[in-house]
Amino acid sequence: MEETVEKITLDMKEARLPRDLEKYRARAVALGASRSAVVQVSDITVDDRVTLKCQIPRCFGYGASAHCPPHTLKPKKLRKILQQYQWAVLFIKEVPSEIIVRDKTTIKERIDAYQEVFKIVTEVESMAFYDGHYLAFGFGAGSCRHSFCSRQENCQALEGRRCRFPLLSRPSMEAVGIDVYQLVTRVGWDIFPIGSNAKPHQIPKGTLTGIVIVQ
Repeated sequence: MEETVEKITLDMKEARLPRDLEKYRARAVALGASRSAVVQVSDITVDDRVTLKCQIPRCFGYGASAHCPPHTLKPKKLRKILQQYQWAVLFIKEVPSEIIVRDKTTIKERIDAYQEVFKIVTEVESMAFYDGHYLAFGFGAGSCRHSFCSRQENCQALEGRRCRFPLLSRPSMEAVGIDVYQLVTRVGWDIFPIGSNAKPHQIPKGTLTGIVIVQ
């Protein structure tokens, strides 16, 4: 989809923001999201306990990527940044639970699902940027290291070199401390915890979540 580039204005197109937010919400669904909603940034809880869960018990991705803790944006910093924003577009991608439970037989489907979330975030973020909401930014789901560079021995960005996927790669919502379970539940959608010992038949579905902070 070719972008229409808007002239930058001092109000960052605030008068048309409601229309644009609805456009981004609809675009997320068109790109493959199961559900999408416009949310107030004030409803986003950033909690240090979320990133603590990356360490205890230690996530397989902890420290493996420039976009995963402890290397990425800290919750304290994000809380301060979000004070300058009001609106965001949240979306989820619902998948069969057996795809999220870590099993070698579903690794391709799992990687495809996570990649799709990153791609939706990237495109919606890009739309907002070219519409004049030039400070928009987004977070994906899961580790970009394992979603895009799982066949590689390293994360180049972590080593100070150019990221292999500079436009697609980004932190997950959890990596920066966003309480995804709380936010999704607050919107009114179902979400279930899926841990290492989860059995697919016990869980109705898996939920991957992305967000774009617009303005």
